Amino acid sequence: MRPTETLMHEHEIILMVLDAAEREIQRMRETNAVRREYLEQMVDFFRNFADRCHHAKEENLLFVRMEERGMPREAGPIGVMLYEHDLGRGHVRAIADLLPRAGDDPAARDGIRQHLAAYVQLLRDHIYKEDHILYPMADQLLLPEDQRALEAEFERVEREEIGVGVHEKYHELAHRLAGE
Repeated sequence: MRPTETLMHEHEIILMVLDAAEREIQRMRETNAVRREYLEQMVDFFRNFADRCHHAKEENLLFVRMEERGMPREAGPIGVMLYEHDLGRGHVRAIADLLPRAGDDPAARDGIRQHLAAYVQLLRDHIYKEDHILYPMADQLLLPEDQRALEAEFERVEREEIGVGVHEKYHELAHRLAGE
């Protein structure tokens, strides 16, 4: 499997949780209540699967290899993706910071809804750009040996940096979140 195919598969898992987040936003609007534990699990998923696992593969491996093949980091698609990764981290951080106050603070509940909605929209647009623009560019730009090296590096990251079984744990969490 090409590295971009691996990343696109991870996007499918992230999109499942974004669907769940949209349902949760609607539920919060209707009930004005926050399911703190559920949202904490969502924040955990976004921080550890979407960011620490998925975005790290892009930022530390794919984007670096694309730069080596001539694509600039600061301008163009890579720069946009990095900027959006940072924006997403800010939304997730804000949600996590607001959660402890959400039970008795209407402003915190509103902030959680707003940041969660902004994060969902950001990531949906971001994933579309990567799947339809950046990844096809990567597949044209990268040499066969780049593809093989990235595949091996992705596996190493899963094994050594993320940890054996952690990827699967987050797949299960995504399915649980999507099922609620």
